[in-house]
Amino acid sequence: MLGGVRLVLWGRLVLIFVERRFRVAENTTPKVKQGFLDKHHFLLRRLHSLTGIVPIGVFLIAHLVTNSSLAWGQFGDRGRYDDLNVQQGGWGYFWHEVRWINEQIPHLMLIEITLWVAIAFHSILGIYYARSGKSNTAAYAYQGNWRYKWQRISGYVGILFIFYHVATLRWGWTFLIPPFDGSVKWSHEASVSSLAAALRGGYGDVTIWGLLVSLLYFSGITLLVFHFANGLWTSAITWGLTISRTAQQRWGVACAGLGAGLMVMAWSALIAAVLTNPNDAKKIEQKLLEKVEMVEPGEQGKLTADADR
Repeated sequence: MLGGVRLVLWGRLVLIFVERRFRVAENTTPKVKQGFLDKHHFLLRRLHSLTGIVPIGVFLIAHLVTNSSLAWGQFGDRGRYDDLNVQQGGWGYFWHEVRWINEQIPHLMLIEITLWVAIAFHSILGIYYARSGKSNTAAYAYQGNWRYKWQRISGYVGILFIFYHVATLRWGWTFLIPPFDGSVKWSHEASVSSLAAALRGGYGDVTIWGLLVSLLYFSGITLLVFHFANGLWTSAITWGLTISRTAQQRWGVACAGLGAGLMVMAWSALIAAVLTNPNDAKKIEQKLLEKVEMVEPGEQGKLTADADR
């Protein structure tokens, strides 16, 4: 009996000793300090996803709709350019829309600043997430892994393409536009002819440099559309909207359909611009500008409204 009591006491003493040793070890083990990105991972992930949709994705859709009007504008002008053929009608519609955006849309500078802040935020976080993640397509060549890999590639290329696109056709960096002599400079008053010249390598025939720039645009817009459509699919998972496999498959079909539509608009805009003769487009732009300048300032809004009816 006495031996059993001693055994229980010794057992308790051993347990107390072990517990104290573990507590000391826990107290002496240095705690890993979380960085800002790790500490706010949940919030930043969702903000990264959100900015890819609003405002970047919304702007991408609006931008492609406007640019693709080079191809379909004649069918949507409501009789405004009946004296022009299909191609010229597309020029007129596009020219009118671009001119309105640059001269009449309110708070354009604020919109651009908001868009650039969103792009910078999305790009910086995207690069961080891409660098911290690992691609395993070599070991597991599944569709999801390939989409993840191409999402990273399209993000890197997309950043460079956006910079070139804005630098040449917005900031006026003519030294990056072939033939690199400053003869081609984009202007919203000559939006069709200057865009075509930038993609063709000048105001003459298509040059080798023009083909390279057009190839750059084809690659850039294709990868950006893929990045947006695939990112839209993954954002639903990030926000917990598509949890089941069935929901993810259905949403994937919707995103693929949207991506296909945007791809058609992007490619049609590029093809229409490359097939445009800059000198012929310049003549049409001059006629359109003369018509606008003939209208009195107080009546221009009324004329535009009447033409839109």
